[in-house]
Amino acid sequence: MTTPQSPSGRRTGPPRSGSPRSRPTGRHKPQRPRSGTPNSAAGPDGRLFGLHAVREAWLNPDRRCRRLWATESGLRSIATAIDQARSDGLHRPAPEIVQRGRLDKLVGAGTVHQGVVLDAEPLPPTDLEDVGRAAAIRASAAIIVLDRVTDPHNIGAILRSAAAFGALAMIVTDRHTPEITGTLAKSASGAVEHVPMVRVRNLAQALERLREFGFRCIGLAEQTDTDLATAIGPAAKIAIVLGAEGPGLRHLTRETCDALARLPTGGPIGSLNVSNAAAVALYELARERPSNRDR
Repeated sequence: MTTPQSPSGRRTGPPRSGSPRSRPTGRHKPQRPRSGTPNSAAGPDGRLFGLHAVREAWLNPDRRCRRLWATESGLRSIATAIDQARSDGLHRPAPEIVQRGRLDKLVGAGTVHQGVVLDAEPLPPTDLEDVGRAAAIRASAAIIVLDRVTDPHNIGAILRSAAAFGALAMIVTDRHTPEITGTLAKSASGAVEHVPMVRVRNLAQALERLREFGFRCIGLAEQTDTDLATAIGPAAKIAIVLGAEGPGLRHLTRETCDALARLPTGGPIGSLNVSNAAAVALYELARERPSNRDR
């Protein structure tokens, strides 16, 4: 996907009682919702794995951790995070040292768990109104919107880019988007703890609501001559909308966007996959609006 060529920090809600946060993050996150669809921790069993995913969850005051299994080498790799959580006063279970085979059984043979597996509760949900309230106190903001992107590796990679460029949130369709499984969280490299994934039933209505919040909604599609920088214009709050590879943006999604734009790709391969397109778009947005990177 080019643009996509088929058209396509740590959460900073109020700390839980008894969980002071001394570790400054500078992240901008919506307040915790009163209602909404939960951000599942790691699917039905709530297991996260991989060094970055486990480390960030362990340090997140909003994440309730139940059990941590680790090999001796895996535990050494996250020792700094364990010490930091203790220093921050976070309530965490004592790590359990196990053999690698035990971890294989916990998350499946062949899973690249890097010697650590964390059993955790889902994060509190965030809804669209929370995003609007968070955006209202910011001079500029960026949001990623996904139209039926279903691959957990792509979604995780997009979350990672969104966290790197200081995006406020990622909005997805509830019906066609996977839960935040261990695989997705590992692909996000810990970004699920920083960028809320907001699930909505009707994407067109969500885009209309974002417009009411002051966002300019720009859909990436190759069937246009407008480049992204031009489409951004003077707007300070931007929602970048990307569709699934192949189908791209659905007709109603395209019609609801304020503008369509393409990335300046060329050469023999004129398309990028959706996660790469999201990263390039976020970079272009940060370049055009440096203040969006409030980190």
